[in-house]
Formats: sequence, C-alpha cells, structure tokens
Amino acid sequence: MNCHRTSYLIIILTCLLLAACSSAANRHDEQSGGKSHANPKDGGSITGGMFSAPEGMFNPLFYEDVYEANIIDFVYEGLVKQDKDLSYTGQLAKSWQMNKDRTTITFHLNKHITWQDGEAFTADDVVFTYASMADPDYMKTSGVHASYVVSLLGYEAFSGGKSANFKGVTADDNHTVTFHFEKPAVNPMFIASSPIIPKHIFKDIPVKDMPDVSMERQNIIGTGPFQLDKILEGKSYVLKRFSNYWQGKPHLDKITWKVISQSSVVTQLQAGKIDILANPDSIQPADYALMTEFEHLKMMEQPDLSYQMLAFKHHYRTKTDIEKQVLNPSHWIANTNVRDTQMRQAIAYAIDRNKLVKTLLDNHGEIAHSPIPSQSWAYYGKESDPYDFHPEKSRKLLDGLGYQDRDNDGFREDMSGEEWMLHLDYPAGDPLRAQSAQEIKHMLKNVGIRVKLRETKDMSVYVDTMVNDDPSWDLFLLGWQMEQSDPDPSNFWASRSSYNFSRWHNEVSDSLLKKGVSAPEAFKQAYRKKIYAKWQNLFMKDLPVLPLYTQHHLWVHHTRLHGIKVLPFTMYDSPHKWWIDG
Repeated sequence: MNCHRTSYLIIILTCLLLAACSSAANRHDEQSGGKSHANPKDGGSITGGMFSAPEGMFNPLFYEDVYEANIIDFVYEGLVKQDKDLSYTGQLAKSWQMNKDRTTITFHLNKHITWQDGEAFTADDVVFTYASMADPDYMKTSGVHASYVVSLLGYEAFSGGKSANFKGVTADDNHTVTFHFEKPAVNPMFIASSPIIPKHIFKDIPVKDMPDVSMERQNIIGTGPFQLDKILEGKSYVLKRFSNYWQGKPHLDKITWKVISQSSVVTQLQAGKIDILANPDSIQPADYALMTEFEHLKMMEQPDLSYQMLAFKHHYRTKTDIEKQVLNPSHWIANTNVRDTQMRQAIAYAIDRNKLVKTLLDNHGEIAHSPIPSQSWAYYGKESDPYDFHPEKSRKLLDGLGYQDRDNDGFREDMSGEEWMLHLDYPAGDPLRAQSAQEIKHMLKNVGIRVKLRETKDMSVYVDTMVNDDPSWDLFLLGWQMEQSDPDPSNFWASRSSYNFSRWHNEVSDSLLKKGVSAPEAFKQAYRKKIYAKWQNLFMKDLPVLPLYTQHHLWVHHTRLHGIKVLPFTMYDSPHKWWIDG
C-alpha cells in the first residue's frame, strides 16, 4: 500500500528537488514538442490503468486505500493546494490573511462554486468538514486525517465530548471562513488544505455512519471537474465531466479507470488500450527502457516522495481496544518475536538495500535512509542511518543475544532453544513487493533467520489485517507517501497516530515530535532542523521500520492526451484542462 495519505508547514526545498522537478518538467515539454497546443478540443474519453481495485469508500475524510485517490483527486477539492515548488496556492479559496500573533487565518472563498448536484458551495461546508474530523466519533471510525484539526481551538473539548460546539473553524459569512488555533500556528496552510465534503449530503448522518453512507454513489459529490458515474465493482470506474465546474467545463467527456494486472500493462499501453498510468502505480523499472521505444507514448521520470519499508510489528492492540477503535499504548501487547532493539538492528545489517535498488528498480531509485524525504530541509537520514550491508555484524549481534543455530540446520533457534521463525507479510498484486519479500527472505536466511512469507489475497484484506493488529504478524512490507509540505512526521509515527501500524511506542520520540511543532521555538527553521535530526537518529536506532528504497516516478501517457501538468507528487493537476486530439 502506497499509502498515499495527505498530511502536510510550507516546506522549503533544497536546490536538488527544484532542479529535479524542473528537469522532469523539461523532459515532458520536450516530449510534447516543447510547446502547448493553442486550441484544445472538447469531447472524447481516456482510459487509465490501476493495478488494484479501490476499496470503495470515496470520501476524502475516511479513505485508507491509495487507489481511491484515482477517484477522489478528480472529485474533491480543498481551500488550497500545492504547486510545482510545493508552496501553497489558492483553490476553493482565492485569498487569505493571517493575524499578527498567528492564532487565526481567514480565507475568502471563490464565489459561484457549486457542488456536482447543483447546491451552492459555502463557508458552512468548510466548517462542517472540519467539525466532522473533530467529532468524538471520528477517531473511533477512522481518525486518519485528525492532524488537520488537533491544533485548532477547542479540539480537545469538542472531541472529548465536553463541548457541543467546535470553535476551531467558523463561518464569517457565506464566502469567508476563519481558522482559530489553540496556539500560534506553525503550519496553518497545511491545516487548511483538507478536501471539503458537502454539508447538505452528510449533515443528518452521524460521523460513525459516514464511511458506510459514503460508499453509496449518490453521496459521492464534490466540487471537482469530474464526478463518479458508473462502477463495475473491481473492474472499472467511470468519471464523467461536470459541465458546470467552476473553473470551466472540462474538455474530456469522461475518464475510465480500469483495473489491470501488472503483467499486462506493457501490452495494453502498446496497443493503445490504456492512455495513462500514474498515481499510485508506476511502470516497472525493467519495462521502462522497452516502453521508451514506443513512439505513441510519452515517458516521465522524476524523484518520488514515497518510500518502501520493512516494518516491524512492535506491539498489538487488545481485542477490546480493536472493537472500541481505541489507540492506547498503555494497553498494547509487546511482540516478543521482534521486541529486542539489537535484533531489529541485526535484521537491518543483513539486508543489502543497494542490491534491491539495482536488481528490483533497475537503478531507477535510491536507498531510503529516513521517513523524512531527502529533498526536505529537515533531512538528516543518511547521517543517522548506520545500516550499510554488513552480514557479519548482523551475525555477531544475533550471537550475542542468544539466537544460535543449535541443531546445525542453517537456522537459529531462540534463546530457549525453540524454533525461531518470523512471518513476513506483503500484499498480493504487486510484483515489486513480492520480489522484495523473496530477496529479504534470502538475505535473512544468509544470517540464519528463518522467514515464512505470507501473501494476502488483496490490498483491502492486507490493510484490514494490518490495522486490526493480527497477533501473528512480525514483519510486513508497506509504502508511505512522505511529508511533501512539512517534515513533521507525527501523522505516521506519533504513538497514537492511526497510521502507526507498527504500534511503535517511544516516549522520547513523542516528546521530540511535539517540540518540533511547538510555538514559538518552532517558528525558527534552525530549531526544527535540530529537533528532527535528533528524532531521525532515534528512529533509525530503535527501528519501527527499516526504510528500504525510494522508487522514481516512472509515468506514461499516450501522445494523443494533452494538457498534462506534472508536479513533484502527481500528474493529476488541473485535469479539466486535459484533452485529446484523436
């Protein structure tokens, strides 16, 4: 799961990312003939490919499946969005002002925007969206985007059921909305970037029931340029043009997303059956050179902001907490198979990440040294990552812990002399993860660790099993979209974060993460950089996960499709401007 979830203070990028993004854009311009077409045509449709069916939630406040972004990104919008240098620009909001002490920010909305069912979009929709995420039942139901609301005024009282009104976001009039912060805001633009849902659709529905209601197609209503029209469950998802879109009628009549196998992608692209392959899927590195020879395809490569990891299941939640959807680290049960820090370090030394990049990515990627992207000003990953491939160091650590091969079968027993075996889980339908699992199993066997691979049937089953803390899990493969607008990693690695699937509980980590966004010290980038360097050192020492590699974006679209604007994290920007010439 490339869990491509959005959590995000404006990030100041290094020249490396700016150069990389510029280079990627230049390559695309050159491939497009170096200029845009002056006379876009209306009509026609395109087909996109994705390797797994979306779960079917289609609500930006609740979805956990990255494939749902192929629908959500075309249907819903936020007050602001990020542009090519990852700074914020207006979307539903046209302008904003922040007060001097940084405790409020007021947004002025674009007028004459309507929802896809014809209802007017107003400030009340913004208030309703944020109140829903602050609702006491939100954390029990999902909580995946609670980072948008936890710093807002009155959140604790409202989410704790002590107040009936949420004071964090207020409507000044139909087209003016103000965000109020508990403390001076370090990351106000991120807070305001959540996609907005329609109040008139959900106002009479309890938050705990919203996920189920969201799956009904008539409730999938946004302000975006396309709306969900037809679903053939597990096979295809059709988006039709929203003719009254506030930024102008989209050129395309429809976009169809078709679920395809990775093994067929080259054939389907070559035959023109697929027009676009992008987020979250990417061309397999081994196929990239072959496909550059197809004259009707435009190829794009640029650094990615996501990374693949080998995760350790540190703890499991109790059955009672799972039933109540509670995240309380004091209740968690330690996983005795992987709880020793030095044992996790031994596993890290045993894995040749350079080989994974070379053999699995065909060098279209690089080693990931940190959960903070290397393009960020806060990156300290390479300095804090000691795990060069060193199998002898791995063996010495395991020997010292008492994991030894007592029966000379090539595999180590545990300290009691019993068979020691680790389960490694990974999702079906992803050859790259399957290959990674096989390589990791072989590398760990080389130092005497017995690994049993367990492939689940599909991503939805995999996610459910991971979220619900199956007590047989030890190791698992996962992908994350790294923070693209702020280096704060709290949304994934704070102990009580819904995305902390490792159930990593480290009080020093939680303290550092809190300091990293606490005003007024956190207004100074140098202070935050120092805090996040300490945090990355701690992370790589304690190893909730071992970051494996970052794969480059390898995107493709048919030459008949025009208007594509490539951003560092997506090529789905402004799809109302897409058009075809055939």
